[in-house]
Amino acid sequence: MRYAILGDIHSNETALQAVLKHIDRENVDVLVSVGDVVGYGPSPGACISLLREREAVVVKGNHDAACVGELSIQHFNNYARKAVIWTKGVLTKDECSWLSELPLSVELNDCEVSHGSLFQPELFNYTQSISDADLSLESMKTPVCFVGHTHVPVTLWRPATNGGITEFNFEMVIALAEATKSLVNVGSVGQPRDEDPRAAYALFDSRQKTVELRRVQYDIDLEAAMFRDAGLPEVLAERLYLGV
Repeated sequence: MRYAILGDIHSNETALQAVLKHIDRENVDVLVSVGDVVGYGPSPGACISLLREREAVVVKGNHDAACVGELSIQHFNNYARKAVIWTKGVLTKDECSWLSELPLSVELNDCEVSHGSLFQPELFNYTQSISDADLSLESMKTPVCFVGHTHVPVTLWRPATNGGITEFNFEMVIALAEATKSLVNVGSVGQPRDEDPRAAYALFDSRQKTVELRRVQYDIDLEAAMFRDAGLPEVLAERLYLGV
């Protein structure tokens, strides 16, 4: 099976369309999203529709939960709070129902998916350190799990040759057969934060046991104009150019 794993989309329709066009050339069997479909950007409804049309497997992110009133925005930064409030005002009842019904994690035939951590996914914790990753790695039932949330693509895995010690892997192509377990952060489609403004996603081939982290150019000028037309904070448009 070939899976396309989408990082945090965050209502960035222009980036999502570019990534989907890229994916259409890859003979993908299953489309997966690690959550945060909405929040920050100006096109929550369009992004939801695109995933629903393609029958994507989607898990719930913290912004998805916040935009339907399931999570407090008390600890969100000021710009994120404003975007959540704006998003609440434009989501339809049907779109809210769809977001509310998303699971916190999913176990598929070849992999698992969660937003921030497979361990206690309802807390939406970030996985940034080896100790963070170990909590998810110990919880995994399959050899690979895909997450997002930090918007930074990176893999934390346990190579078969080092006695099961968790390590960082910054390669763009991951040979899963070389590890007992791998936790792969696929980055972000709509709000990259690794100083690379291109949209991020991953291709997972379960037969070849490989994951390839991909980057896709998209029309940032067009998307930034949509942010401004929607009246969203200017900083959210400007950061798209910087990938931060």
